[in-house]
Amino acid sequence: MLELLNSLFIAPFDYGFMQRALVAGLALSLAAPALGVFLMLRGMSLIGDAMAHAILPGVALGFLMAGFSLPAMSLGGILSGLLVAGLAGSVSHMSGHREDSAMASFFLISLAAGVMLVSLGGSSVDLTHVLFGSILAVDSTALILIAAISTMIVVVLAIVFRALVVECLDPLFLRGQGMAGGLVHGIFLGLVVLNLTAGFQTLGTLMAVGLMMLPATTARFWSKRLEGLIGLGILLAMFATSGGLLLSYHLELPSGPSIILLAGACYVFSALLGRYNSLLAKLRRRDAPLEPRAAE
Repeated sequence: MLELLNSLFIAPFDYGFMQRALVAGLALSLAAPALGVFLMLRGMSLIGDAMAHAILPGVALGFLMAGFSLPAMSLGGILSGLLVAGLAGSVSHMSGHREDSAMASFFLISLAAGVMLVSLGGSSVDLTHVLFGSILAVDSTALILIAAISTMIVVVLAIVFRALVVECLDPLFLRGQGMAGGLVHGIFLGLVVLNLTAGFQTLGTLMAVGLMMLPATTARFWSKRLEGLIGLGILLAMFATSGGLLLSYHLELPSGPSIILLAGACYVFSALLGRYNSLLAKLRRRDAPLEPRAAE
């Protein structure tokens, strides 16, 4: 029995590439779900997907200039993501349109521009690597960069945590305390861009947002408290990362999609059987006997 458990859960991580993939995934799991929770609470869940594609032109330019150099591609992704976020905010401010509509427009432009740049400078294999990532190909340099970015996100998030919570719930109160809500919002979007830039090497620009949003939305079926949402989101992301890597190893499946699909399976399970707002919770509430009215 112990030998079977070892061959299923321990032995796959005897390989260096599996160890690096696991550490990279766990590092991302510490930072991404907390950002996903705040995106969800602010009604910006789809903004995360738009931002994931906003980094693509910068990643493509880094690829054209330096090949598969992770520092160059990451720097390009960060600059591109921040530029798109700034442009979307400026257009929204000048035109009065909602920020999500401006972001969606720039997302489509960024996606097309990034795919075009990678296609001009490389092959379909290069395009697939950029769009879908390869967590099993993470090397020591990429691992250090991912760990450093994740650590910085956690530290900055801890510093601005209270201001971010207040900005989500009552922006006017934050202004009354002499703090600019726009600054907090900008810092938060910057953290999202950093996390997506760290994640593109492992899950690609198309799926990097999955480890951010799926654990956060899944946690909402089990907890109503902010700390519960963040804690459960981190645990779910870690489970999806380690479980997805094991599935990809034993069943010879693509690693990135395995991780995201396992996180998606947790979401579907929670939507059906979760403690709050799930199908089961609604059925129980509907079938619960009505309490008798107090005698008048």
